[in-house]
Amino acid sequence: MSGIAFALVSQIPGNVLKGGWKVVVYMSNKAKAAQKKVILDAWTGKLGGPLADLAKLVGEVKGVYDVPIQFKLSKGKGTIKIGDKVQAEMAPYVDAKGSPTTLSNTIFSTIPGSPAYVAKAKYHKVHIPEHGMEWSFVNRNAVEGSFRFVA
Repeated sequence: MSGIAFALVSQIPGNVLKGGWKVVVYMSNKAKAAQKKVILDAWTGKLGGPLADLAKLVGEVKGVYDVPIQFKLSKGKGTIKIGDKVQAEMAPYVDAKGSPTTLSNTIFSTIPGSPAYVAKAKYHKVHIPEHGMEWSFVNRNAVEGSFRFVA
């Protein structure tokens, strides 16, 4: 699955843990059919594990699309572009020495075992009018982190 990007655009109505999320799924157009199936099976909870818990929060999948996904993110800095639907750029908050601010081993991080980089999104634009998802923000909070599933 290396090199295959996957993205969710979500509308969460209130408390994140109460569910009812509405999501649009984007899969890298580089994914082969078998890769796409495994990734979608994992993220829809069919393979169990922590993603099955996350999948329970999704109330509606509005669509699944194959698009070019480009991202370059590292330590809270970078850009992401999902087809012509999503664009964002972010930069981390830093301490007095210029080191990025992170959250680790805290309830405020949703990435167990990995630091979450606290950042500011210079811009974040979502243009998915066919599913009622359209917004644009400047200078809002952002969090970036990475995780890896090992079989």
